[in-house]
Amino acid sequence: MNYQWYPGHMMKAKRMMQENIKLIDLIIELVDARIPLSSRNPDIDELGKNKARLILLNKADLSDDHWNEKWITYFKNKGFYVVKINSKDGVGMKQIQTTIREACKEKIERDHKRGILNRPIRAMVVGIPNVGKSTFINAFAGKACTKTGNKPGVTKGKQWIRLNRNVELLDTPGILWPKFDDQEVGLRLAVIGSINDEILNTEEMALELIRFFVKYKGTMLASRYELSDLTKELPELLTEIAINRHCMQKGGEPNIEKISAMIIDDFRKGKLGRVTLEFPEE
Repeated sequence: MNYQWYPGHMMKAKRMMQENIKLIDLIIELVDARIPLSSRNPDIDELGKNKARLILLNKADLSDDHWNEKWITYFKNKGFYVVKINSKDGVGMKQIQTTIREACKEKIERDHKRGILNRPIRAMVVGIPNVGKSTFINAFAGKACTKTGNKPGVTKGKQWIRLNRNVELLDTPGILWPKFDDQEVGLRLAVIGSINDEILNTEEMALELIRFFVKYKGTMLASRYELSDLTKELPELLTEIAINRHCMQKGGEPNIEKISAMIIDDFRKGKLGRVTLEFPEE
């Protein structure tokens, strides 16, 4: 199966970011903690050079905490500020405000030297589809946020959301789509739900998930689906899972399409445990 994106969408979002980048002090980039590299757009590093950078490892409650810490170290070593969060439940959100001020410390000090004491930090949130960008913005902004209108030097129509007296958020950052040549990246994005399921082969995705679990998390897989022998061929394991879950078609045949969708859904909802699909050393 060939995984690919729509370059037209990506170019539109890229142009929007290029237009707005000069207006902001900080780029807040959300990534999925289960696939921190595959859920990034590499163009952001080029577009955002010379800007303070904060990476939020979102959905960290679904990823392996051992690897969360490894990824935090990885990104910090590359010069990013990093916070692991679960924006849906608000976990880690309180740490963000402090980290923003730390990331923009030089900017704040420059302002003070110029006699500018209270100019808020202007931030842009970027992230690919389904990393939880909208959920984060809503959680971070809360109900108290107010639109502050057009700013001097800001393109007409641009709106800023005042999160608090220290931070303003550009509310039209757009979505940056990842571009990739490596089909493994596409597969990982498909598994977490960043590609429309209707155009995907769910059986192939389920088999790849089983392959990963057999290699790294065999106990989790065996326990969840009552498997006794993980040395079987992947299609055999998929069939056995269907039988064990009584996922059958009329005539007594295993319903492979239905069980494949169920396995993918179990993974996405964390029912297979906390799992990270890629590792820094790769």
